[in-house]
Order: sequence, then C-alpha cells, then structure tokens
Amino acid sequence: MLISGAKLLRKAHDSGYAVGAFNFNNMEIAQAIFEAANEAASPIIVQCSEGAIKYAGADMLYAITKTLSEKYPHIPVALNLDHGTSFESCVNAIAHGFTSVMIDASHHNFDENLAITKEVVRVAHSVGVGVEAELGRLMGIEDNIVVEGKNASLVDPAEAEKFVKESGVDYLAPAIGTSHGAFKFKGEPKLEFELLKEVKRRTGVPLVLHGASSIPDEVRASFEQTGGDLKGSKGVPANFLEEAIKGGINKVNTDTDLRIAFMAQVRKVVKESPSEIDPRNYFKPARAAVTAMLIARMKVLGSAGKI
Repeated sequence: MLISGAKLLRKAHDSGYAVGAFNFNNMEIAQAIFEAANEAASPIIVQCSEGAIKYAGADMLYAITKTLSEKYPHIPVALNLDHGTSFESCVNAIAHGFTSVMIDASHHNFDENLAITKEVVRVAHSVGVGVEAELGRLMGIEDNIVVEGKNASLVDPAEAEKFVKESGVDYLAPAIGTSHGAFKFKGEPKLEFELLKEVKRRTGVPLVLHGASSIPDEVRASFEQTGGDLKGSKGVPANFLEEAIKGGINKVNTDTDLRIAFMAQVRKVVKESPSEIDPRNYFKPARAAVTAMLIARMKVLGSAGKI
C-alpha cells in the first residue's frame, strides 16, 4: 500500500521504532526490499536518488514501486526522493507519483535552506506528500557529490527547532556524525547521541539518520572473498543504530549495504561460472542476499512485526 511518508513515519515516531529507507535503481533490488518487508512484516520506505532517476527514469521507478505495492498490499510503503537538490527536482518527483521527497538544501546557508524548503513543503503538502530536509552536512560521497571534512558540520539544535517550526517540514535529517558511502570510519565510529536527543526534544518530529549502512561482517566477507576491497572501512554498528533510535531516529537510510551484498553475489557467479551468460543466474542469488540482509536490518530497527 503506497502511502505518504509523513503518515508512515508519524506512526514510527509515536511508537518509538525506525523504518528502513532503502535505495534502489533497478527491479531486482526493489524486489529484494519488498520480499524482506513481507518476510519481516515491516513497513518500508523505498527511495531513489537523482542519479537513480537519471539512470532508470522517474516513471519506471514509480511503476516498479507501484507494481510491488500492489503485489504486497499489506505492506505500508512510501516512495521517497533521496537528496533532491532543487525545488524543481522535488516537484518532478511529486509529479511522477512519489509520496515523499527530501529537499537537501544543506549546502546553502540557513536562511536559503529554509526558504527553499518552505516552497517544497507548500507544493508537497497541497497533494499530501511528506517532506524531509537536512541541517548540517555529512562527509562522504552521495550520488557522486563529495563532501570533505572541512565542509561537513553538525546540526545546531536551536536552528533545528526554528527550521522545523518555520518550514513545516515533516521529518528532519540532522547531521550527528555519520557519513555517506562505503568508506565511513577508519577508527571507531562516533555519533553525537546527546546532540540527537536535544534535537528530538526541541523539534518533536521524526528524525532521519543518513549514512547509516553497517557493512555487516558476513556481507564484507562475501565481497572480499571475490576480490573486492573495502579498504578496511567500517559502517555504523547495530548497537549504534539501536541507540540512535532510542534518541529519536525514525528513518534509517541504507544504500551501501545493499550494493555490497548484491555485487558480492554477482562477483561470485562471475568467478565461479565464467561461461554464464544468463543475467537471471547472476541476479537471483544477489537478490536473495539483499533480502536476507534486510530482514536482519528490519529486526535491528524495530520495524519487524509492525504490520
């Protein structure tokens, strides 16, 4: 059942759990996400970056989501634009049937970010679409855009309170120390949990954790056994995610883990069956690996069994 992201996350906010927001750009990964949600009895958010839309088309990504939502009508699902960089990008997603959009104007100053977000909220709310925004900036790579340490910044709770009140945004992504991409932490991860709690207290809205892939040991091992190299990087451990949810996180974005799990199995088939020419024999085990990983993730987030 395709519903507004605001409705889906308000329930998570009220009940104290988080919903996984899983990126996809093809049919197989979308199938894996829905199959995991069905097995775990979990609500989900499926989301697409501007890069995914450029690759597959907003109409195709909507059609895949719509078809799967009809196949699994008992699963509450929102289709979200991840990191929309402009008002026009958000409006385009809304016009193509997305039920949630993220306007990421965090590269602007506070006042510009607020002004752009207010315009997106005005349009989105007129048709029942939920809106996410971001304050502070995460390090790493998001859709091929690099944010280095000198340009990253943590959220200011007072600014977050003002931003939510004046913009009318439905959910907020505060920068609390995570980063985008596979190469997150070289040492021990550190998230600002007290900062998160203060933002939650001041805003009273569902909060979003970006850059939240965990790179589970079994996924890492599978990838590296086929010659993959993650350069010793670490993701966000499960216990950190659980602590973040206690602090007020209700949407947890995950992209990198899906890619690593998927490609590990593709690489395995390439290595073990060099004469294989049927794409289905590459993608079936890849899809199954993503499904298994996501079921475990939904249990960590507390969304399993919530439908």
